[in-house]
Amino acid sequence: MAKRQQEKEPVPKTGKTPAEQAPARLTMTASHEPAFYTVGMGGSAGGLEAFGQFFAHLPPNTGMAFVLVSHLDPTHKALLAELLQHSTQMKVTEAEDGMVVRPNAVYVIPPNTDLSIKNGRLHLLEPSAPRGLRMPIDFFFRQLAADQHDKAIAIVLSGMGSDGTLGIKAIKENSGLVLVQDPASAKFAAMPESARNSGRVDVMASAEELPVRLLQFLARAPVPVPVSTVVDDESNTALPNVFTLLRLQTGNDFSNYKPTTILRRIERRMNVHQLDSQAAYVRYLRDHPQEVDLLYKELLIGVTSFFRDRGLFDYLGQTAIPALLSSRADDRPLRVWVPACSTGEEAYSIAITIKESLARSNLARQPKVQIFATDIDSDSISKARQGLFSASIAADVSPQRLERYFVRDGDGYRVGKEIRELVVFAPQNLLGDPPFTKLEIVCCRNFFIYVNSEMQQKLLSLMHYSLIPRGLLILGSAESIGNLGHLFAPLDKKWKVFQRQETARRPILEMSPLHVPREPSPVPPAEKSLPTSTDIPYAAQRALLDFYAPPSVVVNSEGDIVYVNGRTGRYLEPSSGKVNINIFAMARDGLREELVPAFRKAKKDKATVVVSGIQVNCNGSHISVNLTIQPFVEPANLLGTYLLIFEEQAPTPEQNQARKKKATTKRSTASATELEDRLRATQELLQATMEEKEANQEELRSLNEELQSNNEELQSTNEELTTSKEELQSLNEEMQSVNAELRDKLDEQSQTNNDMANLLNGIEIATIFLDSHLCVKRFTPKATRIVNFIAGDLGRPLHDLVTKLKYNRLVEDARQVLETLIPQEAQLQDLDGHWYQIRVLPYRTTDNKIDGVVCTFTEITTLKQAEAELQAARALAENVIATIREPLLILDANLRVVSASRSFYSIFQQNRTATEGRLIFDLGDRQWDIPELRKLLETILPENTTFDDFWVEHDFPRLGPRVLLLNARRVLGNDNQSGLILLAIEDVTKPT
Repeated sequence: MAKRQQEKEPVPKTGKTPAEQAPARLTMTASHEPAFYTVGMGGSAGGLEAFGQFFAHLPPNTGMAFVLVSHLDPTHKALLAELLQHSTQMKVTEAEDGMVVRPNAVYVIPPNTDLSIKNGRLHLLEPSAPRGLRMPIDFFFRQLAADQHDKAIAIVLSGMGSDGTLGIKAIKENSGLVLVQDPASAKFAAMPESARNSGRVDVMASAEELPVRLLQFLARAPVPVPVSTVVDDESNTALPNVFTLLRLQTGNDFSNYKPTTILRRIERRMNVHQLDSQAAYVRYLRDHPQEVDLLYKELLIGVTSFFRDRGLFDYLGQTAIPALLSSRADDRPLRVWVPACSTGEEAYSIAITIKESLARSNLARQPKVQIFATDIDSDSISKARQGLFSASIAADVSPQRLERYFVRDGDGYRVGKEIRELVVFAPQNLLGDPPFTKLEIVCCRNFFIYVNSEMQQKLLSLMHYSLIPRGLLILGSAESIGNLGHLFAPLDKKWKVFQRQETARRPILEMSPLHVPREPSPVPPAEKSLPTSTDIPYAAQRALLDFYAPPSVVVNSEGDIVYVNGRTGRYLEPSSGKVNINIFAMARDGLREELVPAFRKAKKDKATVVVSGIQVNCNGSHISVNLTIQPFVEPANLLGTYLLIFEEQAPTPEQNQARKKKATTKRSTASATELEDRLRATQELLQATMEEKEANQEELRSLNEELQSNNEELQSTNEELTTSKEELQSLNEEMQSVNAELRDKLDEQSQTNNDMANLLNGIEIATIFLDSHLCVKRFTPKATRIVNFIAGDLGRPLHDLVTKLKYNRLVEDARQVLETLIPQEAQLQDLDGHWYQIRVLPYRTTDNKIDGVVCTFTEITTLKQAEAELQAARALAENVIATIREPLLILDANLRVVSASRSFYSIFQQNRTATEGRLIFDLGDRQWDIPELRKLLETILPENTTFDDFWVEHDFPRLGPRVLLLNARRVLGNDNQSGLILLAIEDVTKPT
């Protein structure tokens, strides 16, 4: 055998055996094992049913881990894990603090906790938000995205509210996958619809179809490869084509983005459409223009939230911004630029932070705040302008800030007017459009990580140009300024806050065209630097406007100034008293009288009105001005506004000569005096009219303020009602979950009751259940043979019932068991002669409480009869053996003496105590310890053998030399593991 084994497993050349090499191979395999996916699943009302449908269609060996988060009643014991165990073969466990997440397992959030994950371990946290305002799904999805990155998958199922919407944004930012239940198939569609409206959903299907789509993604998930090998020949061919299609359809160029970033997004879209190659995906893009828009949205994923990185905003509000305010020496506006602002959360967060810093400052005159927030995505800008966010922002914004800076609007929150007026949103391509200038703060976080290093350096140089000296630059935590340390000095290395530095080495600014042209084919490199036909007219128009455009203002229909171009101080001046930007109040003497009728005519006729030769009093002298009032007819957002152009006329030589003559020869005629009087009267009338109009405007403003006050009260009442509605909705969701759990638990209990009833009816053991007062709770049909039970006996004391047993201590035994918790057993007989084994045990509940007594009666009549027959047969056998003269031994399977005949004790002079129970080889002076005899005896029972005439010679004490013949047979038992051995001893010693 050893030789054959050596032929099968030869020693390798290394000199080590295969067994010695096996651990090394095992370790190598484990080290290359890819990380598994962790699936976060969120559901609320109706979620239990959706969870069950999902797992019922999911195989148990997917290699993924599933973590379930739901809205649970914090005061109710959760049954979710127990109920879901019936829908899957995977182990379903309620999460515990520090528990390691394993594949092919399901973890369920406990009640009244927030669930987090760090380094693959689950952590339980005490909820910070009050009941009714908690967003546990958003919280876990964010933690999952930060911990698992592209190995994170989020699934949103049935539920009310919007919990999960912000969380899937974080999943998408980290290249994770998002699946959502089709709202049409959800019992409550609010949560799936909110997730769908976010635009971050990869797959949408019913709960039964989602497992198939998930497994399809898993089967085609890209295998991680080193970054240096990502951009292969196929990518070098496909990427330019993808860039061209994106540029033609969207007008934006992504060639400056990092190829790895683009490729990750492309691979995700390929997995969604089950495409095998990048070339196939390029063909799909050409055939499906809507996919180009989806890829464009995928590339522009801007995941943001209010006060993201809370420590950064604490540093800005407590240190950086107060230092910036204290160093200001003039009243210039505080200008801030937030490029790549996405849907505006970051811009509004900075606005709130600046507002709070200004409120804490002791500045005598607070500066005006101008925040410019831009993004390339026009849809994101539209959402940002609305300032309407879901109720889930309560997880990021403190209750004090929500009350101070937001107002309730339906099921969400809208940014208050005080903050909204500080921020101007505009579409802008950061890689191509001109920047803002004279800025004190630039906040560009988590954008540089997507573009290549060359573009990063250009943008940093551009932002250095945009900032004023000692202005602040805020970058993301994963970004740096590279080799431009001479341009920016770090203020806080942790939060990446830098300060602009003056340097003799000025950076070279490279400005790209304002808009990327949508060309039919890629522009050759040699032609990119040449000016296009549209650039020359545009540049010329800009130069003409800068050098030759006359001063002008844009006003609304009430005359309030909304825009000023050029120097208008010679025609307009601030009025005394309360600041008033109405042009009729700011117009200088001489201009005001002509302005009012001309503006009314332009407003009435909706046509351009020109008034020439207006004499305007400017600092004690008169100037001649031509006024043009032109209504805007396009674009549509400027309808109702008017452009007022002031063109000053230079005096001619004749006019100058006339003025000199008029100065030397003062002439006054009656007609001139009369005209002056009339003019003065007209001016007084006009002034009275204007004062009356201003008074009416003041009354209207007062009325408007009262209406606004009433509106605020109504809004406050509406907010309270909305808050109550949310709390009721949250409680309703919890009740829905509890009701679903209870329904499933009742179904399970009903099934258990049916099984128990059939079990009790099917077994032959009579059972009586007694409560703690020894009253009957339940009995099986077999128990009626022992106690004369009827249906009405339930609840009656046991001592009131008549039994058929010849035993009157049953009640005392039950009471003793209830007091001592020690089970009682007895064998007794009934009046009909039947025997029973009675056992009285304490009744224990699932939570280990004693709630009565259980009495079981097992009929043993047949066993008693067999025992009596066996005792009779044993007595007969013993009598037979006792009458035989030859010595006999009966051995058990271990070769120990069970019994011996009377002749054995007599001949070999042994007693019963020293013989029974001992090994045959230990009897006497071990005269029977013969190896050959031992071998023969050990094979009798296992191999069912016998032996005859085994020769034994021995000099026995007190007997002398003896020659014996031994014969052995198997007796009793039919299998190979039981039975006894009968050993007969015949003395054949020849007499001397």
